[in-house]
Amino acid sequence: MCRNIRTLHNFDPPATPEEIEASALQYVRKISGSTKASQANAEAFEEAVAAVAATTRTLLDQLVTAAPPKNREVEAAKARARSEQRFAA
Repeated sequence: MCRNIRTLHNFDPPATPEEIEASALQYVRKISGSTKASQANAEAFEEAVAAVAATTRTLLDQLVTAAPPKNREVEAAKARARSEQRFAA
């Protein structure tokens, strides 16, 4: 359920609004225990996603680091290698 929650800090280029929104959506899904809100809870669900996304953007804008920015392709390749090793038959 949480596969879109990724590290978003210290990448070049910075995290996109779509990446932040996807992570916020996955976070709200996880803590609410449902992948889709019922009609009765849809407004609260959407408000929570918007609030988490806004807070995430604020956090990312305020974080500082001396480390060089990471490369998305390199990090994705590392993750694939770990997955292949972990799930090798």
